[in-house]
Amino acid sequence: MATCPECEYDEVNTDDMEEGDTISCPECGKSLVVTGADEVDLADEDDDLDDEDEEEEEEEEEDDDDLDDDDEDVDEEEDVDE
Repeated sequence: MATCPECEYDEVNTDDMEEGDTISCPECGKSLVVTGADEVDLADEDDDLDDEDEEEEEEEEEDDDDLDDDDEDVDEEEDVDE
């Protein structure tokens, strides 16, 4: 049995688990990764969220670039009309 580093629940069952496997703490629900015999650590959920945030920011930047291109087209049309 391992102890959850988040809530200190000391009956996290790691039997039949291998290093690198992920499980949820039955007490607090946090994702845990097995790091050794009867040892667990918090899974890096934040890294996954950071990746999603970065993808959203890239999409927003692409949308902004598209808007900038549209503004340039409008400026060029105005110059032609004058």
